[in-house]
Amino acid sequence: MKTLKEGNFKNKIVLVRCDFNVAIDNHGEIADDFRIVKALPTIKFLRENKAAVVLMSHLEKDGKPMSLAPVAKRLEKLLAQKIKFFGDWPGKKFDKEIKKLKFGEIALLENLRFNAGEKKNSAEFAKQIAAMGDCYVNEAFSASHREHASIAGVPRYLPSFAGLLFAQEIDNLQKILKNPKRPFTVIIGGAKADAKCRALANIEKIADHILIGSKIGAMLLAHKRQLAGCVPLSDDSIIRAIDLTSSKLHLPIDGVLALKDISEGYLRTAAIGAMRCEENIYDIGPETAKFFAEIIKDSKTIFFAGPMGMFEKEKFSHGTYAMLEAISRAHGAYCVAGGGQTLEAIRRRNAQKYFNFLSTGGSALLEYLAGNILPGVAALNESENSAKKSSIIAPPKPKRNE
Repeated sequence: MKTLKEGNFKNKIVLVRCDFNVAIDNHGEIADDFRIVKALPTIKFLRENKAAVVLMSHLEKDGKPMSLAPVAKRLEKLLAQKIKFFGDWPGKKFDKEIKKLKFGEIALLENLRFNAGEKKNSAEFAKQIAAMGDCYVNEAFSASHREHASIAGVPRYLPSFAGLLFAQEIDNLQKILKNPKRPFTVIIGGAKADAKCRALANIEKIADHILIGSKIGAMLLAHKRQLAGCVPLSDDSIIRAIDLTSSKLHLPIDGVLALKDISEGYLRTAAIGAMRCEENIYDIGPETAKFFAEIIKDSKTIFFAGPMGMFEKEKFSHGTYAMLEAISRAHGAYCVAGGGQTLEAIRRRNAQKYFNFLSTGGSALLEYLAGNILPGVAALNESENSAKKSSIIAPPKPKRNE
């Protein structure tokens, strides 16, 4: 997999697949531009190296594609530069306009998912995208678990590179997966319990301690028949891959309990064994938080992937914030965090300074931690290895549009 710094992009039209799938509020404004900001170093690098930069992404709200126009406005503000937004792309008219871009200019294509060929990984759509540029950069690690045309298809037809952030994502994950300083502690919580169970089976082979809370903690406790009123995970094959008897696994010993409909006025803290059938766990309890914090304090590598409870509600936030407090006291530890909810919790507590790296990945991060090869990573590797691809390091084409 070639990285961005290995290429000569002068006088090239560079297609950059970003992940601008950011939170949009009810007024149509961007509520969180973290992923946009993280893509800026690659965009600036290409601009400074005299490339014409064509950005592309998807954006969805409540599962439905929406226009990237708000992203174009935010990019203009962040880059202090006019962004040419092709709102009616694709079409031959716009392909011609893209070819006219001057080097140093930046364009943004409309939402890729407005075209059915994107999710279908249509070869025809991938070729249509590739025809616009001279080379391709994947700066969307967080979307690289998707076998979509702009992720897995385009690298078949163009010399392809990993963006600066993409390379950082891989490098930092490799540090914690291949040769972590020990003790190595993983904190897992949040939603997507099935996916996190799959990742857990692989992490269990590497970590020294795994601290588990939230829905995944409840599921594992239920599987061990230690949680009243909770049904075990339906897919036993996922659970069978995890050694539930391992001394590495640390499950909650107490929790903050409320009724399943979170009725106001009902809240109590109790040992897990004292939980009633009509209750759910919405946060780890103080004894669990204290026990987890003692493990974190002595750790040399820490990976935080998921809050310990429903931290969005103040009464269920104490366990998650206790983990962040413990991480802040783990002096000298190499700390990485990822996942949308995790990053939101970190921002709410202004705890970014305690982490060496914050990953943009969510589902892609889990797939990578589970030991799976991401389609986006595979496509970049195949592009590098293909003898049919011409190298971007070759002498540049005649100058245009300068």
